[in-house]
Amino acid sequence: MLRYFAVWLLLLVPFVLTAQQQAVISGTVTSPGKVPLEYATIGIKGTALARQSDAKGQYSLQVPAGKEITVVVRFLGYQEQEQTIVLRAGERRLLDFDLQADNRQLRSIDVQGRREANTREEVSMTKLDPKLIKELPSAFGDFNQILLTLPGVSSSNELSSTYSVRGGNYDENLIYVNGIEIYRPFLVTNAQQEGLSFVNPDLAGSLEFSSGGWQPKFGDKLSSVLNIQYKRPKAFAGSVTGSLTGGAMHLESASKNKKVSYLLGLRHKDGRYILNGLQVEGQYQPTFSDAQAYVHFDLSKKGQEPERTTLGVLASYAQNNFTTVPESRETTFGTRQAPLRLFVGYDGRELMDYQTYQIGLNLAQAFSTSFLSEIIVSGVYSREREFRDIEAGYRLCDVNTNRGANYGECLQQRGVGSQFDHARNTLLAQVLTFESRNKWQLGKRSNVVAGVKVGQERIEDRLSEYGFTDSADFVSPAYYLQTDLNLNTHRYNAYVQHTYEIDSLKTITYGVRASYWELNREFTFTPRVQYSFITRNDPNLSFKAAVGLYYQPPFYRELRNYEGTLNANLKAQRSVHAIAGSDYLFEAWGRDFKLTSEIYYKYLTNVVPYDLDNVRLRYHAENNATAYAAGFDVRVNGEFIKGAESWLSLGLMTTKENLQGDSTFVFDGEGNITGKKELGYIPRPTNQLVNIGVFFQDHLPDNPTIRMNLNLIYASGLPFGPPREPAYRNYFTGRSYKRVDIGFSKLIMLGDELVARKNVSLESLWIGLEFLNLIDARNRVSYSYVSDVNNLTYAVPNYLPGRRVNLRFIARF
Repeated sequence: MLRYFAVWLLLLVPFVLTAQQQAVISGTVTSPGKVPLEYATIGIKGTALARQSDAKGQYSLQVPAGKEITVVVRFLGYQEQEQTIVLRAGERRLLDFDLQADNRQLRSIDVQGRREANTREEVSMTKLDPKLIKELPSAFGDFNQILLTLPGVSSSNELSSTYSVRGGNYDENLIYVNGIEIYRPFLVTNAQQEGLSFVNPDLAGSLEFSSGGWQPKFGDKLSSVLNIQYKRPKAFAGSVTGSLTGGAMHLESASKNKKVSYLLGLRHKDGRYILNGLQVEGQYQPTFSDAQAYVHFDLSKKGQEPERTTLGVLASYAQNNFTTVPESRETTFGTRQAPLRLFVGYDGRELMDYQTYQIGLNLAQAFSTSFLSEIIVSGVYSREREFRDIEAGYRLCDVNTNRGANYGECLQQRGVGSQFDHARNTLLAQVLTFESRNKWQLGKRSNVVAGVKVGQERIEDRLSEYGFTDSADFVSPAYYLQTDLNLNTHRYNAYVQHTYEIDSLKTITYGVRASYWELNREFTFTPRVQYSFITRNDPNLSFKAAVGLYYQPPFYRELRNYEGTLNANLKAQRSVHAIAGSDYLFEAWGRDFKLTSEIYYKYLTNVVPYDLDNVRLRYHAENNATAYAAGFDVRVNGEFIKGAESWLSLGLMTTKENLQGDSTFVFDGEGNITGKKELGYIPRPTNQLVNIGVFFQDHLPDNPTIRMNLNLIYASGLPFGPPREPAYRNYFTGRSYKRVDIGFSKLIMLGDELVARKNVSLESLWIGLEFLNLIDARNRVSYSYVSDVNNLTYAVPNYLPGRRVNLRFIARF
């Protein structure tokens, strides 16, 4: 049914008429001895058309017909192969490639390529093709949206780039770009204030995501690792992207001798079109822009192969400015039998502004064929401002449900009141790190990696905010913060790990991490181990397991409590990860699929509790809780439609925590207080029982340039409770989050005649029509609390935007 809908919709789009006839090449890529090579790249020279081979070394690629093309096959550690052909329209040509080993490559690098080709040996590790992200329908083309379709990953706010992994919060996620750790702004309170996520999908070359049990070489966090490597271009190329929500441009090239290559990316995000769908009407002026550049230098001596000395430079600048002048809001909530309506009038404005600079240098030296050493120096400078002066007056009333002249209008007034919020908050964050990483290839089946890292953090935080409410004829202060905080500390980290391939079927990785923070004088030591094996009777079935300690020393946000003071004695949160899973490769409809399943349990101590409001985390700044998270994740991926990878993910999870000293009153049958009792384990703010993610691609059978991309997310409701009411913390469960984004696109391949006639180098034009929140779901992002004349408090839902239609194009050259 979906396919027919795609056909009828696209018939209305005029660019369908420009469809160009195609041909198909397919075959197998093998190494000497006819061993299939997985993840070999098969592309058309001078274009962006490319595919990767599957676990059997097989590939299939749509190519232009009627002109001469050069097929290029590449795989790390093997010699590149080319073949020039001309195909007729509709022709299917079989092209097999037998790659020869490149003996000039370092053995250490060769082994790395071989390990990347076999992702079955790493626990909870998923590799994604960054090319899929560019055509994924989403509000702002955010890189992280594709992660939400993976098992164990969830977010109930499409305006935000944050995500939760297996019960953790977004502060517990590690993000690396070319080995450099990435930080996010501190003061953002609402998702509409967020700028662009750091990772630029135009520049990304590879993506690895771990949802738990990762190796010691990655840092000290509790939930996940996202590891991005930017591309190393070999020829000139670029793209321009535009939509109703912003645009982007990127350039890439290399020098004639291939000694220098560069990437440059510019992005701009304009959220007015999306934010106009929010409940609060007003003037939104969101402008978010960033620029990134990555330059790679080969400093090896002339004629020296392979590269022995290289230098990579990554630089970025982000400017984000969010200004809003709210005017009014009207929200109807409650039940069908007893609906309520809230009217709010606003006066004032809010400004959120931050600038972030980041630079990283990576100097690598191959001292021998078995020893590679890297020096990484990185720095972050971020200045943020949060100014707010907003007065809100509200009126709460009952809604008439009787059919008649006054149906749907207010019957009687339940309460009136006002609230005033003032803030003059500024923050300066500077982080400087120096790291040494080393890799030893001890043998064909054994390698060791080790490193040390020293970091300095300097934080200057000025908090000046207060608020008061005027409800039920009296004024009461809601909060007051006036602090001047300074933090200047050093951190030290070290790790070592050993990977040993016991035989061709079994692999074990074990190692330790250690850290020391001078502020709280805490030393941590975290051993970790992974083991995987492929069954001898069925090579399509493999099992893997991991267990280890994962400590997260506090960063600045965890140290600051509700009163704005720092707890310098706060210790690292601790977690034990225990994971077991399996991978099963199978064939259906003549195509390959992979079924991945995992069961996990995390037990946490020294937990720092927090409350979640929109995207703002408010920590208690005390190690006064224990917690656990347990769940089951399953994912099946493959070409449900030939030539288009898709997947379906399911996650089941529960996470709860037990705070020391929290209690509630016990009442007798007449309503009298008879004592107190401990609350025990209660849901954590990220507790979601069910998460379902679907990424599906389709195309017309006789014209693969006309495609459909579907992104579907379902997540059960998050817990919530009224503020400053410990007995009802996370007591209630919100509504489920449902979202369907669907996009229809046409790829126009521009022929050589057009290029020659107009003297341009435009290669292709991609045009997409996207329906965001197709089902127009009324998803709730948070709650506002108001009181009536009887001092009863009501939770008023704050909704995310409804359905939006977006038009987007990508011009590649």
